Amino acid sequence: MILTNLDRPTYQANLAETGFGLLPSILQKKECQELADLFDATELYRKTIVMQQHGYGSGEYKYFSYPLPPLVDQLRHDLFTQLAPVANDWNARLGLPLRYPDNLDEWLETCHQAGQNRPTPLMLKYGPGDWNALHQDLYGELYFPFQAVLFLSQPGVDYTGGEFIMTEQRPRMQSKATVLQPHQGQILVFTTRYRPAKSARGYYRTAMRHGVSDVHTGQRINLGLIFHDAA
Repeated sequence: MILTNLDRPTYQANLAETGFGLLPSILQKKECQELADLFDATELYRKTIVMQQHGYGSGEYKYFSYPLPPLVDQLRHDLFTQLAPVANDWNARLGLPLRYPDNLDEWLETCHQAGQNRPTPLMLKYGPGDWNALHQDLYGELYFPFQAVLFLSQPGVDYTGGEFIMTEQRPRMQSKATVLQPHQGQILVFTTRYRPAKSARGYYRTAMRHGVSDVHTGQRINLGLIFHDAA
């Protein structure tokens, strides 16, 4: 496994408190560049989205076909194994009956049986003036509570601007925004749809969305890892 021995109690607390968690750099510059180079390997992808054509923002992303490239597949499996217990704890807190299995293949089989059988891991590229509107990555009725993004470019060197933005919609309160600028090789794990927030009467759902601010200069390339497949 690439990812081992996450401090689960601490990590779980961070995710529950903020809706995101930033892992230390797990890939070296050379490995990041090798992954970034996959963006131009058109035979690896099932679909390309030009964001301007759909009102999603500006930039381009591509969904991988199965089978995934080996490193992408390994990262997806390793992260799911670490996050499944946290996801089950979240569902328990919110009184939701669904429990996730320990391994990704079993969960994906559940997705496929429900008609969600198209792979969702993707590569994203932003250039000057590009941005991504706030959104949630839901592709059908079934979804995993977390997703992740691996940063393949170094801010301040490969690009400027292009901060990762998350907003939290709190009941009867103004929305809260968080802005992050992870380094090359870091993985950001964040909430797909909502997180459990504690109140005097238990837990309630706080909706989260994510996006990317304007890139000013250079090129920003990321690998997105989503753990549920698409209908």
